[in-house]
Amino acid sequence: MLSMLAAMFVCAQTTSTTTPPTPPAPAQIAANIVARLTTLLDLTSAQQANATTLFTNQVTVDQSLQTQMQAAQTALQSAIASNSGIAAAATAIGSLTTQQITNDATTDAAFYASLTSTQQAKYTTLQPLGQGPHGGGPGGPGGPGGPPPVGGPGH
Repeated sequence: MLSMLAAMFVCAQTTSTTTPPTPPAPAQIAANIVARLTTLLDLTSAQQANATTLFTNQVTVDQSLQTQMQAAQTALQSAIASNSGIAAAATAIGSLTTQQITNDATTDAAFYASLTSTQQAKYTTLQPLGQGPHGGGPGGPGGPGGPPPVGGPGH
């Protein structure tokens, strides 16, 4: 009986400690985006290769900026608590937001330029330019730093 309880205790300990799932690598995220865009836009193999490079680089930079943004948000919370350095923390957040929007828009522009006029027309109907192939970024409706979504609180 004691050995059975010990075994249950060991099992309970080993199953209760779960590690969070590892997020997909930038190359995998890019591959998923390119696969979806290939289906929607009938991308050529050359366009797929170009898009894979563009989106892998974009995601890599965005992940780095997101890490920096988390630190900047923590710094802002500390600045609020101490009532000191709020402007500097807010400026850092603004700079990181600008970098991310610039990175995303530059990637979107390069991808758009690689499309034929027929593909461009279809791409534009799928999503507004400036929102990239995987949605808007920070500062967009409902996003961090952006206004609430239309119909959300205050609308």
